[in-house]
Amino acid sequence: MGPINEADLEWSETDRGETRFKRKQLAQAADGEELGCSLYELPAGHRSWPYHYHTGNEEALYVLSGTGTIRLDGDTYDLETGDYVAFPADESGGHRVVNDSEGPLRYLAVSTMNEPDVTVYPDSGKIGVFAGSPPGGREERSVHGYYDRDDDVDYWDGE
Repeated sequence: MGPINEADLEWSETDRGETRFKRKQLAQAADGEELGCSLYELPAGHRSWPYHYHTGNEEALYVLSGTGTIRLDGDTYDLETGDYVAFPADESGGHRVVNDSEGPLRYLAVSTMNEPDVTVYPDSGKIGVFAGSPPGGREERSVHGYYDRDDDVDYWDGE
């Protein structure tokens, strides 16, 4: 497939309380398989996905325009145009973007597209499980769900 232009793609929108953003899945539109890339736009005063990290996928962020902050591995850093941040596939890669400015914040988010993956949400004590297609993938998943992290059962229970 040849080049795609983001202006030709429709925005998808997520609006769940303080989590509010628009997204264009660039890699999907270009038939990418091993590498995901999305354009995000956060309106003033809103946040990206809840604070999380992946156990099977490395991610990165590159700020195209605007300013904001990022919570990264428990610390908060300022973000501005031209900033690049890498998120390792472990607890140290925990992150959440916040637009605490007066204008929109636009950035590219890039990710490996490995599956299976477990996404950990430390603030809510939940985990997300993805098998058959990675987070952000377009294939049907054989396993997908969100669970309380403490809902641990013994392997032999119910036998």
